[in-house]
Amino acid sequence: MFAAIKRHCQQILGGMPANRLLALDALRGLTITAMILVNNPGSWSYVYGPLRHAQWHGWTVTDLIFPFFIVIVGMSLQLSLQRQPRLANAEILKQALLRSAKLYGLGLFLVLFYYNFRDPNYSYVEQKIMTIRTLGVLQRIALVYLCTVVIALYCGTRGRVVAILALCGVYLAAMWWWPYYTEQGVRFAGMFEFGNSFAAWLDHTVLGAAHVYYRSATPFAFDPEGLWSTLPAIASCVSGLLIAQWLQTERNLVQKTRGLLLFGVVAVWLAELWHFVLPINKSLWTPSFVALSTGYCALALAACIFLCDMKKYRLWAAPFVVFGANAILFFMLAGVAARLLGMLSVGNSALQSWLFSAVYQPLFGDYNGSLAFALSFLALSYLLMHWCYRRGYVFKV
Repeated sequence: MFAAIKRHCQQILGGMPANRLLALDALRGLTITAMILVNNPGSWSYVYGPLRHAQWHGWTVTDLIFPFFIVIVGMSLQLSLQRQPRLANAEILKQALLRSAKLYGLGLFLVLFYYNFRDPNYSYVEQKIMTIRTLGVLQRIALVYLCTVVIALYCGTRGRVVAILALCGVYLAAMWWWPYYTEQGVRFAGMFEFGNSFAAWLDHTVLGAAHVYYRSATPFAFDPEGLWSTLPAIASCVSGLLIAQWLQTERNLVQKTRGLLLFGVVAVWLAELWHFVLPINKSLWTPSFVALSTGYCALALAACIFLCDMKKYRLWAAPFVVFGANAILFFMLAGVAARLLGMLSVGNSALQSWLFSAVYQPLFGDYNGSLAFALSFLALSYLLMHWCYRRGYVFKV
């Protein structure tokens, strides 16, 4: 059995170009795998602490997953701009705009792909169309990607550093000093509370309470992938450009890895110190969260380079290469499958709830059963994604 698994992994890695940096593919795959794992427990009532987001300020390992993907988008963009034939900036921007529009559309599709068949009074128009959530994970990636392409095309290294500082500086200036008011005329400024911040006020005012994730937050409904927090999210992506630039230098792998380690340690250390003044918060995507998540992403990339490209311990990365090669397709199919599990019924229960209570909970218990369900979801997903990988099918947006 182990010999068969080894051959399977060798076949996956054998098809990769010899000069390709495996570490980035492995990290991308690890990130999207972790994202699907935490999004699909057997029951949201039984989830281990590290697999949950922080309640508000602070962070867990789960909070690092999405910013890792954002940083990797920046790294991939920088590497792709260097590999592809030189196109006019206008052509690159046209392609980026089209890709962003497709990503945004896919995000809206996932929002709308649900129907509650168990409720005879369910109104799809009223409860989905009229209250559509306009922002989300794919929508944020779309907006961040488009803005980062502009910065990548028109800014050199110094300009990119300035862009990161400017994005975070403008974000903080409004968060700290811009006054905003409730409908009753109560004035606020400098708040970083759940439902009470400049970012929350902007989402509530521009998007409307019916079109955000936290609709019941008070005094302002807001979205964790909201408008104002997109600015520092762009800064996270631009940091990926700079990390990729470092990887493209003439230094050897040892020097590059040491540089990533140094940057990662310093960034995390500064973020934790900054937390005493500016809280680390994923939903607000505070600049301290940018520093923390980018630092840990650099450390994770350094570890992958050490294992995959320096020590040549590569077999472990094969499944993640499969997932990472088709990350958007994996995310989409997982989202559709998760929604189908909630839409299909067994008796009066959703299929997912029935599977958990009838199979996983009796076999493994509450928390382990919920985790086992998520791992089973990943295992079945792997069969489909490996089928796509073997046939060379890559979903390009």
